[in-house]
Amino acid sequence: QVQLVESGGGLVQAGGSLRLSCAASGRTFSSYTMGWFRQAPGKEREFVAAINWSGANSYYADSVKGRFTISRDNAKNTVYLQMNMLKPEDTAVYYCAASYSGVYRSKSTYDYWGQGTQVTVSP
Repeated sequence: QVQLVESGGGLVQAGGSLRLSCAASGRTFSSYTMGWFRQAPGKEREFVAAINWSGANSYYADSVKGRFTISRDNAKNTVYLQMNMLKPEDTAVYYCAASYSGVYRSKSTYDYWGQGTQVTVSP
C-alpha cells in the first residue's frame, strides 16, 4: 500500500513558477513509476509528466515540455514537479500517482493516487 500526499500548489501569475511535492508512505516507493496528472474543471484528467523508478528516465506531455521538470528522491520517498513559465491554461488540480507496471501515460495503469493540489495561474 502506498499513500501519496501532494503539496505546493497555490496562486501564481502567468510566467511564474511553482514546485509541487508528493510525499509517499511505504517502503516500496522506489519500485514505482511516479506520475503527475492534472484535471481542469469540465475536462478529463490528463497526463503531465512521469519518471521511472530510478529517476533515469522522464516523460512529458507536449504541452509542458521545456517548462516542467519532474524529479524524485527515493531516499526521501518524494517526487517533485518544478513548473516554470506557467500559463493560465496550466490551471488545474494536480495529482500525484504511482504505477507499479511502469506504463506511464495512461491513468488507468496507476495504482495509487493522491488527493490533489490546486494550481491557479492568473493572466
